[in-house]
Amino acid sequence: MASKVGHPLRTLVAFFIVIAALYGLMAITKNWTPRLGLDLSGGTTITLTARNTTGKGGVSATSLEQARTIIQQRVDGLGVGESQVTTSGGNQIIVSAPNVQRDELIQQVGQTAELRFRAVYQQESTTPTSQPGNSATAGTGNAQGGSTPSAKASAGTGSASAGATASSTAKGNGRPGPALPTEPPAPPSPRPTAPGKGTPENKAVEWQPSQQDITDFASFTCPRDTQYYPDVSDQPLFTCNEAGTQKYLLGPTIIEGTHVTDANASIGQSGLGWQVNLSFDSTGSKQFEDATRALSQKQSPENAFAIVLDGTAVSVASVDQAIAGGSAMISGGGINQQSAQQLANVLKYGSLPLAFEISSVDTVSATLGGEQLQAGLIAGAVGLALVILFCFAYYRGLGVVVVASLTVAFATTYAMVVLLGASVGFALSLAGIAGAIVAIGITADSFVIYFARIRDEVGEGRGIRTAVETGWRRARQTILVADAVSLLSALILFILAIGSVKGFAFTLGLTTLIDIVVVFFFTKPLVTLLSRTKFYGNGHKFSGLDATHLGVTALPGGRRRAGTATRAATQTGGEA
Repeated sequence: MASKVGHPLRTLVAFFIVIAALYGLMAITKNWTPRLGLDLSGGTTITLTARNTTGKGGVSATSLEQARTIIQQRVDGLGVGESQVTTSGGNQIIVSAPNVQRDELIQQVGQTAELRFRAVYQQESTTPTSQPGNSATAGTGNAQGGSTPSAKASAGTGSASAGATASSTAKGNGRPGPALPTEPPAPPSPRPTAPGKGTPENKAVEWQPSQQDITDFASFTCPRDTQYYPDVSDQPLFTCNEAGTQKYLLGPTIIEGTHVTDANASIGQSGLGWQVNLSFDSTGSKQFEDATRALSQKQSPENAFAIVLDGTAVSVASVDQAIAGGSAMISGGGINQQSAQQLANVLKYGSLPLAFEISSVDTVSATLGGEQLQAGLIAGAVGLALVILFCFAYYRGLGVVVVASLTVAFATTYAMVVLLGASVGFALSLAGIAGAIVAIGITADSFVIYFARIRDEVGEGRGIRTAVETGWRRARQTILVADAVSLLSALILFILAIGSVKGFAFTLGLTTLIDIVVVFFFTKPLVTLLSRTKFYGNGHKFSGLDATHLGVTALPGGRRRAGTATRAATQTGGEA
């Protein structure tokens, strides 16, 4: 007998150890409350107005939808739950996201993410005329081959490090060049705004500036005025680092960012700083190796290349030999975890096919959602109270099983929602709370199925303890089928739905899985233990396992039995 009781008891102990472990993780991570969605906690809504990158022509529906998809991926890449990215009016995209800093969201959704690799011709220290805007990444850094251990481009290798100040006379060219004028700077010369007549990629490393380029660079100041100094792939680029403390004269594009196949953030091999790892396709790998081989033969600062994102030099690094293997790294220059992850996220999902202007940025209040949440919680509490009253009125002492099952299901669900919010950014919205309230019925329904099978087994002449076990074997299949239907519905809804409906589907699926765990590892073992007590096992009239509630004249083993029970007991020799 002791061994039979020990099995359900061990199951319950193991179950509560798992629950304790979940709350232990909450304590370790110091997360005790779930992340709330836009309708409950408020957030930021940004309206973007699209235009063609050329500035001419209309905005096609295909390009707008492609941009919406990329922005959605970027926002989701931040770990943001319950975000909504929708199109409006044929030329606008509206982004709504909870729990995200305003500037961080602007950087992610507004950045065009045009990535280019350009050779450095000149660089100078400078003082910005005004504070440049925030960007998604840190300032100037180093780069090195990701797959060739012998390839070196970081500081301390004997090559010029990124951000070095050029000579004031020859500007660090390492050879005689056109003299820079000392007269007051003239207005910049008009420059092409579209590619087509410049230097192709395979000749970009050999590019040399004209006298006009030298003159314009002398008068160029940070931050870059895109009207006079556009970012055109086959033309030279006048640009700055993100801090505005270095200005660069860069050659035409040697590698387009479209050849980058993957980007991810990681801690460098030294373990002291973050970096962004880039992988190229076959064409980009060959171009990168050829370019670094050619650059390594030049003198500082022309032995360096710049990684340019949306016209800004996010990293500049010197090289002293060819970098093969199709990989590169952006590192140094103050890149931290947040900036590295943001840059990797933007590059990973590609550049936007359109240019966008931020038309409005609004802070969404959670006042209305808070009122609706209060009403929803009141409705949920009333429904829960009615379920509990019904269970005690109909099942009597077995109502304790229902209440206990609902309690542990709530505790498990709460812990999972909190941990998922901290780990994957799941945000609980009003729709998600509705899905959690539905779980009350799912958990109670599982017990109703189980009790119905126990009643059928007793009606066939089995004793309570035997009926609890045989009834479970028959009930669990029905419970699994019912929960499988709920899971399938939640899965289909999650795949096909958008916005807050996804939150409802996710919560419904989560609570359904939790119901399976609770009914298998808590409800059934608890009923088994209770059936072995005198109060429940002997069918006390308030236990819920008495003859009246089980639909028999007397429990098997008593003096009187219903016709079916008597025959079944006679055939089996009776049961204690």
